[in-house]
Amino acid sequence: MSEAIKVPTVAEMVAQGEVPEVLFWVGCSGSFDDRAKKITKAIVKILTKANVKFAVLGTEESCTGDPAKRAGNEFLFQMQAMMNIQVLNGYEIKKIVTGCPHCFNTMKNEYPALGGNYDVQHHSQFIQGLINEGKLKIEGGGAFKGKKITFHDPCYLGRANSVYEAPRSLLEKLDAELVEMKRCKSKGLCCGAGGAQMFKEAEKGNKEVNIERTEEALEIKPQVIATGCPFCNTMMTDGVKNFNKEEETQVLDIAELIAEASDL
Repeated sequence: MSEAIKVPTVAEMVAQGEVPEVLFWVGCSGSFDDRAKKITKAIVKILTKANVKFAVLGTEESCTGDPAKRAGNEFLFQMQAMMNIQVLNGYEIKKIVTGCPHCFNTMKNEYPALGGNYDVQHHSQFIQGLINEGKLKIEGGGAFKGKKITFHDPCYLGRANSVYEAPRSLLEKLDAELVEMKRCKSKGLCCGAGGAQMFKEAEKGNKEVNIERTEEALEIKPQVIATGCPFCNTMMTDGVKNFNKEEETQVLDIAELIAEASDL
């Protein structure tokens, strides 16, 4: 059992006269969903290992408002966003890292119009930066060396923000065989959870979107389906379970792969 890592809140840091270099924005999934909490822990381990001076907002963090906005409730979105911006600006936060592309996209592209201007990075971009700066080293791929891995592009990371290379370059550091699905990068297919679909039942149709996407992934017989979004992780995991392929194919976030390969 690894020892517990104490993550300071921004309030605690400020009370000691310090300011975090980076705010780790955990997001709703990373805070409350049991599966996504493992991704949160992996990100924390990586940041700690690289000696990044970071903190979380803790109970002062609220939903970014992404689900409300995508579901069409602009009023609720602005209320949620303004509350967060007030807290972030109050602490003079400059740099934000998050494991959720929905939070990433909303804070990066929609908060500036409401007075929230921050340098927002997805965890794959930030981890890539740590490796480039020599703050984090990956010694081979560990358990993933030589394994066949495919990466599912999250909509709000890929097509919405054109971040395709950072996650892939991290996977290449694992000495694994990176295999692309037929629909990938700018032609990637949604996992089925975007646009607030995560929180409602699907409309009637012939097939669930996540089943369609999982079929594409399983066609290439990967040992790992890598994701960079907690929603995608849920949808792809459900898809793999639907085909009873849990024994052959794992669904893991990039942060989990890096943390495990680095033996953190």
